[in-house]
Amino acid sequence: MAEETLNSLSDLGDVTPAAEESAIVAEPKLDAQGRAYATGKRKGAIARVWLKPGTGVITVNGREEAVYFARPVLRMMLAQPFETVERTGQFDIVCTVKGGGLSGQAGAVRHGVSKALTYFEPGLRPALKARGFLTRDARVVERKKYGKRKARRSFQFSKR
Repeated sequence: MAEETLNSLSDLGDVTPAAEESAIVAEPKLDAQGRAYATGKRKGAIARVWLKPGTGVITVNGREEAVYFARPVLRMMLAQPFETVERTGQFDIVCTVKGGGLSGQAGAVRHGVSKALTYFEPGLRPALKARGFLTRDARVVERKKYGKRKARRSFQFSKR
């Protein structure tokens, strides 16, 4: 391309690259056991997630998903990434969660599962990214300020 001279924009159409580059295909990031590992975060909770092909068993801190996350809404949150990419029941998940409350922990596991899915199968990334599952939700509890009862709530004003 160094020896070709371009005099107008129409000449750009005639230029052919020296080597046809194929589309870059991301390769799966797997460990020695064939698992994908990812870390998910939400509020004060941090989840370490290992994902491997299986029958859809989810284990959280050594307990079943239904035992650890008793509320149906929290279990629904864990299922969302799989429903989005239509892989329900195809992967086993083992995860450990620390910190935060149950809602934050469920969000952390969902974030970790979504990231692990993209590491296991990079082609799923656009669908998960469009739903916002790969973005870490940065909202945390606001700290209490001095001179206030809570973060923003003031003490009750008394005129007399």
